[in-house]
Amino acid sequence: METLDKAELCFPQLLNTSCRKQTRPQSESMFIYVLLSFISLLTVVLNLLVIVSISHFRQLHTPTNLLLLSLAVSDFLVGFLVMPFQILITEPCWFLGDLVCVLYYVLNIIIVYASLLHMVLISVDRYVAICDPLRYSTKITQNRVRICVLLSWISCVFYSFLFLSDNLKQPGRYNSCYGQCVINVIGAADIVINFILPISTIVILYLRVFVVAVSQARAMRSHITAVKLQSSVTVTVKKSELKAARTLGVVVAVYIVCYCPYYCVSLSGSDLTIGSSTNIFLVFVAYSNSCLNPVIYTFFYPWFRKSVKLIVTLQILQPQSCDTNVMKETAE
Repeated sequence: METLDKAELCFPQLLNTSCRKQTRPQSESMFIYVLLSFISLLTVVLNLLVIVSISHFRQLHTPTNLLLLSLAVSDFLVGFLVMPFQILITEPCWFLGDLVCVLYYVLNIIIVYASLLHMVLISVDRYVAICDPLRYSTKITQNRVRICVLLSWISCVFYSFLFLSDNLKQPGRYNSCYGQCVINVIGAADIVINFILPISTIVILYLRVFVVAVSQARAMRSHITAVKLQSSVTVTVKKSELKAARTLGVVVAVYIVCYCPYYCVSLSGSDLTIGSSTNIFLVFVAYSNSCLNPVIYTFFYPWFRKSVKLIVTLQILQPQSCDTNVMKETAE
């Protein structure tokens, strides 16, 4: 009986303080590991393609694409760092120590919150492009976008250390036994700062974009008899901006759909046990957003499909390949 009890402990040498292993069927464990590992690998590969595409081809160095590049970096880190550690947390026991546990959550908050801030920045970019198109090029410059991106990452680091300050001062203080990876967060503050405020901002901005886009479409139809050349140029520019807004609107909508289940369950007051099947499912539904973004680009951005083709066929290794016109066949 004593041998059996020791086998059920995370640390058999610590009989009185060790956590007990929460066993699950082997088939369920295998399915979870394979599925989550596949999502993690796919997230890394797809976002790496986005990073290489926008970084390599000079034609793609636009303010909007710089935001997409930084978003791809955060999504890449989700697949490369956050997801693998999340797979470890699904294990019955945590063997990497209390400090590594807290540092993982610090890294988790930095990366995930960075993705959310980039969604807000993308919404602001589309808001200015549609609602104030004449001053877009002067308001949204590459230098300003770089500064905003840098500030967003700095704020995420600051917020993460501030949010987990108690856990960093004494790692493991909230563990009830050895073999746990538990942190203490203020649930209400987390939901308000990480979900309600930014999502409300995004929705309000895109509602405004939608209203202005509809009014512009009606104005273009009412002036269809205007000077043909001038009208055609105006319509082309506005169609391009509207298409970009629609595509990035899909990105934002998918983000909301992925993260809503987790925060809705949190708002309902339900207690999610770390490592439980429900918790694993909701967390990875949220993290799968990082994998879906490049898939959206594939469907909506022809330049991304062309860039991927050049990368996969190693044509980017040729001299002057960075000057390739990846927009030539896709310009409207």
